[in-house]
Amino acid sequence: MASLRQLKQRIRSVKNTKQITKAMQLVAASKMRRAQDADKASASYALAANELLTYLASQGATKDHPLFKTRPVKTRLIIAVTGDKTLVGAYNANVMKAYLKEMLADKAASVENRTLTIGRQSSRFVARLKDVEVIGAYNHLPDRPDGAELRSILTTVCDQFVSGAVDAVDIVFTEFKSSITQRVVTKRLLPAGFTAEPVSDVIREALYEPTVETVLDGVAYRLVESQIFQALLDAKASEYSMQMIAMKNATDNATELSGDLTMEMNRVRQGAITQELAEISGGVEALNE
Repeated sequence: MASLRQLKQRIRSVKNTKQITKAMQLVAASKMRRAQDADKASASYALAANELLTYLASQGATKDHPLFKTRPVKTRLIIAVTGDKTLVGAYNANVMKAYLKEMLADKAASVENRTLTIGRQSSRFVARLKDVEVIGAYNHLPDRPDGAELRSILTTVCDQFVSGAVDAVDIVFTEFKSSITQRVVTKRLLPAGFTAEPVSDVIREALYEPTVETVLDGVAYRLVESQIFQALLDAKASEYSMQMIAMKNATDNATELSGDLTMEMNRVRQGAITQELAEISGGVEALNE
């Protein structure tokens, strides 16, 4: 049985841990709201890109573009998106499980594959696997990746596809639905595809200068870029959401454990007091005799 001093030390340690997990929960909640706002803000851009591509595809402009070419898949590039840190519940493990599933599917179909990792946890995981060709690893990206980081990923992905080194590019990431619901999805990036949208008169009557091909080239690359950007924003919002829930569970467990230890300490203290009273009573009776 633990002594009264040991119980006090354990209670103090649990309360300190509770303060840390509570602070991490609040920080994760704040970051999740910012990531969620950024996720929603980019949705209108992706919608406009889809609308423009719908119109250009209806004009037959996408048929000969290198990013839209479909060919038999002999080699596939898989992008795995995880976080850099742990303490995020099952966030990283779920992505790695989906990634391994894709690898096994390629092996069964005799399709070679290459891997590009985003996030330190996926980089460390893939490095331990045998016979996996890693063409790039991007760690410690900011919550809102843009500029050089995003451009580097886009260039690597497009160069691999246009050069014929890979015949398809898929990205495995966690899609953010709400602070409660997130799910791991595998999405095809290349050959480029888009969801047909109703075309507004503004797009239909616009003049495309200098040429339709030049505009399509810019829009196609922007479309792939926006899909990668959207996936990274979704992944970051999901990571913070799962971290918030994990820290809330840890805080609740610490509260419960602290209560149990306090009850145990009170019981030990009461036992000690009862023992002292019994010894005093015994001593008085011995003196009276």
